[in-house]
Formats: sequence, structure tokens, C-alpha cells
Amino acid sequence: MTPFAYNTTTNITFGSGSASRIAELAPVRGAGACLFVTDPGLIRHGLCDATLSALRDAGLHVTVFSEVEADPSLATLMAARDAGRAAEVDLVIGFGGGSSLDVAKLAALLLGSDEDIDAAWGVGQAKGPRLPLVLVPTTAGTGSEVTPVSIITVGEGEKRGVSSPVILPDAAVLDPDLTLSLPAPITAATGVDAMVHAIEAYASTSANNNPISRMQARQALQLLGANIETAVFDGQDIEARGAMMLGSMLAGQAFANSPVAAVHALAYPIGGTFHVPHGLSNALVLPHVLRFNAPAAHDIYAEIAADAFPDLAGIADPEASCAALIEALANLSRRLQMPTRLRDVDIPESALAKMASDAMIQTRLLMNNPREVTEQDALDIYTAAW
Repeated sequence: MTPFAYNTTTNITFGSGSASRIAELAPVRGAGACLFVTDPGLIRHGLCDATLSALRDAGLHVTVFSEVEADPSLATLMAARDAGRAAEVDLVIGFGGGSSLDVAKLAALLLGSDEDIDAAWGVGQAKGPRLPLVLVPTTAGTGSEVTPVSIITVGEGEKRGVSSPVILPDAAVLDPDLTLSLPAPITAATGVDAMVHAIEAYASTSANNNPISRMQARQALQLLGANIETAVFDGQDIEARGAMMLGSMLAGQAFANSPVAAVHALAYPIGGTFHVPHGLSNALVLPHVLRFNAPAAHDIYAEIAADAFPDLAGIADPEASCAALIEALANLSRRLQMPTRLRDVDIPESALAKMASDAMIQTRLLMNNPREVTEQDALDIYTAAW
């Protein structure tokens, strides 16, 4: 067995209503003032109310920063940092989807250490320390509450990441009640995103791919595959919602330690340039990247095919099992009524070459792919997806 390192969030709380009991957590009990990072939609729909009331009832001075947008910009991150500085906070709470959680992670870093963000981009470059950090996801997809990764959009659409155990939160609160009002399209896209995390983590060629991550990836696929359609089409099913949250978290733990690869690398230009939601960006290229990888990874994909789709268990031949998995994933997107082609999200064919060039920037992801991806390969994958 090869050496590996495994890191995750120190404290994880799961259960209906748990977000309203946030003041019971140790990092919150020890704080006097907190920066609450979220997005305007969650404020508008009152989803934050119970959590904010619990914090204020516990005596905390709460500064709400609710300007986080999809694919958050560097300017948004700096505005969150400035709001925290002005309020002299000693705790950061992220509440929302992956964008809010990513901003909260880096706001905690910048507020705790005054670190230069330009020096923190990349793997293992963030030094810290950071402020105490609690994350409360409202979607079941990103797994950001248990990952050491934060993605920010810089300039005209380039996505840059900070990957460091320093930004793993002290606590994560998983409350499936927060996902009950999530619209079907977002439920579908975030759910497929979580499945991508599990698949890429399991097949990652990272030297840190390890037995714990592989076990979590398989458990995640079992939960996600069995519950995603129920969660999408019967959104009030709390059991399905809870299973999706657990599956998303497990997939997050898996890819936090065994990093994702070409699906994400090719998804980033879609989201960064055309502002397609991250989960949908992944779904659009997923089957095409897996078909490209299949000659080098069909045995690996065959091992997890029945985890996601139990009816594939009877296929003995690895190549046939891999092909069936890829087709099942493509069919799942269709059943979930998701767009399945790049042209369906208004990406012109003329943009594909630039997207392929942009994807090559994501070397920290491409290095984990089971098969080497050239710029021409990326263009061919985009063309197949178009």
C-alpha cells in the first residue's frame, strides 16, 4: 500500500433542523462577531432566517455579506474580506451553494492572516492561519463543506483555485431541510456534479488516491444514483434530500483527497466564459470525457458502474460495463431534463477552439486524468459535446 495523507472537516453535523442549532458548535460558542457569507437569493427567500436568529440569540454580532454571485469574482472575495475587516469579526460562516462556501473559505484565510491572495493560488500555497470557519451547504452537489479547495473567477473568465488543508472548515452543518425548496434543475445539476466528483476521485491518477477516498466515492455513488431522480421530481422527499446531502459530502471527501481531473478541467471554460452553472458544465462534458478515457480506464469505471446503476451489475466484461456506465450517465441527464449539448446552452461552435486552449491552463486537474489530454483532444471532446 502506497503512502497517502487524508484530511477532512473536523466536525460534521447532519440532520433536519441542524442549521438552526448552529450556535451549539464550539467555533460559534467561542466567537463574538461573525461574517455571514451568502447570496442575495437565499436572503430574499428567507432561507437564512433561522440560522441568523440562532446566531443573534447566542449573542453574536452578525455582519451579513450577501453579494456572492455564481462563479464569484475576485472583487466579490475582496469585498467580503473588507466587510469582515470593518466589523472586526473573529468567525466566518458560509451559508449557501458552492460559490458562497468558496468565498467564505478564502475570506476566512485573508481575514486570519492578511495573506496575499496571488501567493495562495495553486496547490499547497496558502499558509494561513485563518479565522474559525463553519460552512452550511444549501445544495447537494459541491461538497465544498469538506474540501480544501476554493475556486474564484479572475479577469474575463479564468478560474483560479486555492487548494490547501488550511482552508478546510472547522465544522460543517448538513441540514437537508435547506434543500427542500431547491428547484428541480438545480437539484439535477448539483446532483450530477456530486456524481462527477465521486467518479473522478475514484479514477484519479493522483499519487494520493487512497482506500478511504475510493470507499467514500463508491458509497457516494450508491446514495446519489439511488436518490437523484426522486430528489429532482419529488423535491419534498426528505429521505431522498438527506441521502443526496450525504452522498455529496462523501464525494467531496473523496475528491478532496484524490483530486478530480479532465471533466472539471473542460467544464471550467464553459462556466467561466459562458456562465453556465458548474454542475451543468460538468454534466455537458461528462460522457464525452469518459469515452475519451475509456481505453485507459475501462477496468476502473467498470468497478463503480453498479454502484451508480445497480442494474449494470450483471455485465461481466469490463469494456462492456464501462460503456454501459457512460450510456447510463448520458441517459440520466436526459431523464433529468438537463441540456445535453453545448449548443443547448448557447455556446457557439466558433468558441470551441478557445475553450480547448483555456482548458489546458488547468494543469492541476489534467495531471490527475487517467489518459493524457492534449489541446486537440480537448477540442475533439468539445466538438463531440457540441
